[in-house]
Amino acid sequence: MGVPEKLAERMSMAEQHEYLRARFSRRTLVRGGAVTLGAVAGGAFVPGATARAAVPAPRPASSAGKADGALAAPFGRHLAFGNDPRTEITVSWQVPVAVRKPFIRVGAHPWDLSRKIDAEVRTLHTPAGVGASGDHTQYYVHARLTHLRPGRTYYYGVGHHGFDPAEPHLLGTLGTFTTAPDHRAPFTFTAFGDEGVGYHGLANNALLLGQNPAFHLHAGDIAYGDPSGAGKTSDTGFDSRVWDQFLAQTESVAKQVPWMPAYGNHDMEAWYSPNGYGGEEARWSLPDNGPDRRDLPGVYSFVYGNTAVISLDANDISYEIPANLGISGGTQTKWLETQLKKYRAAKDVDFVVVFFHHCAYCTSTAHASEGGVRQEWVPLFEKYTVDLVINGHNHQYERTDVIKGDKVAKKLPVGGTAYPETEGVVYVTAGAAGRSLYAFTAPDSYEGHEHEVDSVASFVNLKDGKKNETVAWSRVRYLDYSFLRVDVTPAPKGRHATLTVSGIAETGERIDHFTVARRAK
Repeated sequence: MGVPEKLAERMSMAEQHEYLRARFSRRTLVRGGAVTLGAVAGGAFVPGATARAAVPAPRPASSAGKADGALAAPFGRHLAFGNDPRTEITVSWQVPVAVRKPFIRVGAHPWDLSRKIDAEVRTLHTPAGVGASGDHTQYYVHARLTHLRPGRTYYYGVGHHGFDPAEPHLLGTLGTFTTAPDHRAPFTFTAFGDEGVGYHGLANNALLLGQNPAFHLHAGDIAYGDPSGAGKTSDTGFDSRVWDQFLAQTESVAKQVPWMPAYGNHDMEAWYSPNGYGGEEARWSLPDNGPDRRDLPGVYSFVYGNTAVISLDANDISYEIPANLGISGGTQTKWLETQLKKYRAAKDVDFVVVFFHHCAYCTSTAHASEGGVRQEWVPLFEKYTVDLVINGHNHQYERTDVIKGDKVAKKLPVGGTAYPETEGVVYVTAGAAGRSLYAFTAPDSYEGHEHEVDSVASFVNLKDGKKNETVAWSRVRYLDYSFLRVDVTPAPKGRHATLTVSGIAETGERIDHFTVARRAK
């Protein structure tokens, strides 16, 4: 993106950001500033809090310079939960040019969209010379809805002056979302990582929609606007326009299924902010209950039904790709323990699922395992008996046995059951959403095609470099495109609630399944 490669190798993300700011003329420098949601028109919906992170923006365009709204259609709609999925949803979208007075209409029926709520525009400018995208401005729009009713389906349409989704000829642009119930009930969620733009990502999205998930977890490396993934500004392949393609690709799912991302190494984009996440802050509106929104905007948690979900930022503790190593100063790990302790004590939470990018346990020949995760977070996962850990980073499907203390606590064959309260933690790498695939040193072994081996040669990334290891915990390996489906089934107090976890190939074939069981509270 503009820093000489040899220099970039010695610089942190913040140092590279400052280099770029100094290199480009003040005419093209971004301006950081807090942004707020517009006022709400009427009743049940109220605006969210002021955005806490500085969002890059060019000089404001005058109203006279804005396009005819009738000629500009919204695209790239994507949903996200607020802090409470029962009552809060954020609807986000893009417009191709600057428009006037963007808004959302919401109602209980498609013919009743009288509630019109102002939306917030976050403008992201990428000047010529930063990567390959030329002088490019993107307009991301967000409307945060609160005081919704639990377990209800709402209809919505997004628009602006000159484009009103309530008009009869635009009713085909409407979307829906459903809030979380306020009681325990069965539900399904899906997950994967490392999608990017292309046929395989599109194919997996089509299958995702067929699972009817309550929400989807994206375990980092989202669009690959920065294809290097090293957090270096020297990558000449950076192209901000890839995000336009990505959000258009995922819209078929994300316009009705909350799309909850964690941030990976390819999601650090040095031009936009010192932590590399200024672009992400423009594109996403995620729960703001994490430890530090300024440095860790992708760290948050939410509860859906009887299941708590925690999103972490492994760039903070990655030895392999250290551009943001130590950015939180340890606050993320402290926050994680606080969350785990809280959820384990919560009377309505049975399961705790944690997802993030870099793998705790994986035998890929590309990235394998991250020692920072094992050092900082794995002891907490074991202490608080986390039920499932989902990662990306390595572009394949791999699932471990039950692990405790870096060793196999219990073999978990396809179709087996794990009891984390007494046994240990299961880790799944689901990084085959769409990008080019990696490789294993051992043969594939998956449902209907088991090829069990006693050990697998691999390595772990440590502070001083790679360390070879031979592991016995690699139970399922599948080298093709796939995603994760998790079916959550509550149970009466004293009985076993279950997570039924399935690996689903791009072909629709099931490649793995196992159960996590925990005595319901």
